[in-house]
Amino acid sequence: MRPALALYLDLHAHPERSGQEARTADRFGRRLAAAGCEVTHGVGGHGVVGVLANGDGPRVWLRAELDALPVRERTGLAYASDGDAMHACGHDLHLAAAAGAAALLAGLTDRWRGTLVVVGQPAEETLSGAGAMLRDGLYERFGRPDVVLAQHAAPLPSGTVAHGTDRVPMAAAGAVLDVVLHGRGGHAATPHLAVDPVVAAAAVVTRLQSVVARETAPADQVSLTVGRLHAGTAANVIPESASLGVGVRAASEESLDRTLAAVRRVILSESTAAGAPRDPEVSVVSRSAALRCDPHTTDAVRRAHTGLLGTGRVLPWPGSLATEDFPLFGDAGAGVHGQPGVPLVYWMLGVVGADVWRRSTAGGPGAPPLAPNHSPHFAPDIGSALRPAVAAMAAAALDRLATR
Repeated sequence: MRPALALYLDLHAHPERSGQEARTADRFGRRLAAAGCEVTHGVGGHGVVGVLANGDGPRVWLRAELDALPVRERTGLAYASDGDAMHACGHDLHLAAAAGAAALLAGLTDRWRGTLVVVGQPAEETLSGAGAMLRDGLYERFGRPDVVLAQHAAPLPSGTVAHGTDRVPMAAAGAVLDVVLHGRGGHAATPHLAVDPVVAAAAVVTRLQSVVARETAPADQVSLTVGRLHAGTAANVIPESASLGVGVRAASEESLDRTLAAVRRVILSESTAAGAPRDPEVSVVSRSAALRCDPHTTDAVRRAHTGLLGTGRVLPWPGSLATEDFPLFGDAGAGVHGQPGVPLVYWMLGVVGADVWRRSTAGGPGAPPLAPNHSPHFAPDIGSALRPAVAAMAAAALDRLATR
């Protein structure tokens, strides 16, 4: 546990944003090498792959993410990041757990056979890293997996895991759009001689909220967020353009398609209504499918977790509108010589300490809220969360590897 904890503290204090994960990849690769893995760097960017071969048997892959978020940390922890990035989604914990599981399994080679492949994936937060690794020949170079396992930190009690069902996806389908609204720049004293893209952008932001409120069935889960809006350089200058970043999430690909069509319609209509000199630019930066796990393999891993943690600590997961590019690991294995997709198993991992959980769930006006993922206050209780994280990943992998 000491090396896993040291890795976690180091990565948490030195986060790197998507596409910039060189240091993180180096530190993760070093830990995999120390566990006996043959390590390859630079797969699909800063991607890392560690291979631990132990005779003939299944190829079991573990996946963790390298990147952090563009969030300034406000946890007050002694090992907090002091820059403009933060591990606000638990990727540092995922990496430490995967490295710890690899080290644990390397010491248990008399109990299993097969090949363990540990992947440090870049650029998950931009939903681009999995595709980049796969395009770089991930499966051709390291062998098609028999299963890919992953876990994700969640605001649940430490020492618990949560599995979904085959009826509800673990994570939503999602897309990120870059939007540019064009105007005609001018002087603030003569707005009638210009076309103000800021006003058009404000109208777009307001009108987009009606897509969920008035164009989505109440039973259909859809979320739409304008997370970025930028325009202008001075108060007395009407700018030439305004840009927006729009995130859309839906429980199904069909709902996502309908919502994206509505978003494009609203953006074009508001631009036209503003008298824009040319049509807006709308580009899909990234897109991911809903995450559906293989039910048979999930049942087996759930049983392994129940044996490890006890029945009361293996919880149901109701689904989420969070998005992931992890589904690509399953899709990439489909269609080759008629093969089905690669089975995926993905579970949520509790990271909230007992005291914080009790206070936050006690109710009443003084109860502090739980800090969600992507919050500047998000901080796993590493003293109670790391050991179960390592154990849950190792137990799942051991269940899928062949026994001696």
